[in-house]
Amino acid sequence: MRTTKVAVSLNRESVEKLDRLVKNQVYPSRSSAIQEAIDEKLTRLERVRLAKECANLDPAAEQALAEEGLSQELTQWPEY
Repeated sequence: MRTTKVAVSLNRESVEKLDRLVKNQVYPSRSSAIQEAIDEKLTRLERVRLAKECANLDPAAEQALAEEGLSQELTQWPEY
């Protein structure tokens, strides 16, 4: 994956915590720790967005769409 350098400003407390993680070899570098944190946050936001979209679905309407034409297809399926 291609990477791009960006500059970020963090509060001193966050940088100190980040440096402790690197010092304790939890992460090899600040960059890798920040990259993982951003990736996790973006993934979580995407899941939340998907969950919100799913919550807006009408189960009865979705069931009707799923079954639309199914009864006709069942008569055309070969027997095993």
